[in-house]
Amino acid sequence: MKPASDASGFTLLELIISLGLFALIAVAGLALLDSVMGVQSRTEGRLDRLAALQRTMFVIQSDLDQITRGDVAGGGSDIGFVRVAAGLGGLSVPVRYAAAGGALVRSAPQPQPLLDGVTAARWRFLDGAAWVDRWPPDDARKAQWPRAVEVELQIAGDRGPQGRLRRVVVLPVQPKDE
Repeated sequence: MKPASDASGFTLLELIISLGLFALIAVAGLALLDSVMGVQSRTEGRLDRLAALQRTMFVIQSDLDQITRGDVAGGGSDIGFVRVAAGLGGLSVPVRYAAAGGALVRSAPQPQPLLDGVTAARWRFLDGAAWVDRWPPDDARKAQWPRAVEVELQIAGDRGPQGRLRRVVVLPVQPKDE
């Protein structure tokens, strides 16, 4: 029988050290993966919120672009007007926006929450060269439209952008009554 050689394999200590190093590398990899997944989740939440903000501004812009014969009335946190209904042969549909219960609600004619997390909404109207808080500014101008409408939304930022969001929409030329 020959004596065993010293270089014939790994010792138990070498195996334990290599397994420990492999375990440390695996834990670091899992921590990195968890961090990346957390960032992705937060980013998706913010992107969803941004998409909701863009969708809300698009709906407001579209409604105001389609305004038709009728009165525009509003001030403070709400506005009401009449727009042409898409695809219904030019039928008129009353539209109203109001901030209620922490959301911006569009009623046309059924209430539809457009955007959650709205702490305040403010509508202003361009009267000639000056912005006014109420429309019509007096009863004599009830049948007239403002030149533009400004909406300013105060947005709570629990899962995305926060702050004030402002949009100015220039109204089309008001048709003359025949």
